[in-house]
Amino acid sequence: MAYLWVKTFHILLVTSWFAGLFYLPRIYVNMAQSHDAATMQVLTGMAHRLYKFMLPLAVLTVITGFVLFLYFDIGKGMGWIHAKITLVLGLIAYHWYCGRLLQRFKAGLNQRSHVYYRWFNEIPVLMLLLVLILVVFKPF
Repeated sequence: MAYLWVKTFHILLVTSWFAGLFYLPRIYVNMAQSHDAATMQVLTGMAHRLYKFMLPLAVLTVITGFVLFLYFDIGKGMGWIHAKITLVLGLIAYHWYCGRLLQRFKAGLNQRSHVYYRWFNEIPVLMLLLVLILVVFKPF
């Protein structure tokens, strides 16, 4: 029964973290298009609050994932779990880079266009698709 509770919370946390990973770069698209100081202040505040909210979600997602792996032996000895962990490390790096981008926006140092951020916004979608394929099909 504990396994099901941990799994349920892991799925909830993953979903919540990804909501932020999908929305934060979308805010960056709007920030890159804006030339109005008042709009930038609102968007920067939104992005800052969202990023702060996402951090505990990311940490708890990783913790519950490792509990499933280490305590409940999910994927132990199988190749797909190593690929999934690698993708999760990539998502952590993406999350961190989102924070770096936010700092650049706050400092008025953004050099990228809204088109860049539109493409950047697609990265977590592709990574989520790959993780789901690995978890559902367990191909190796």
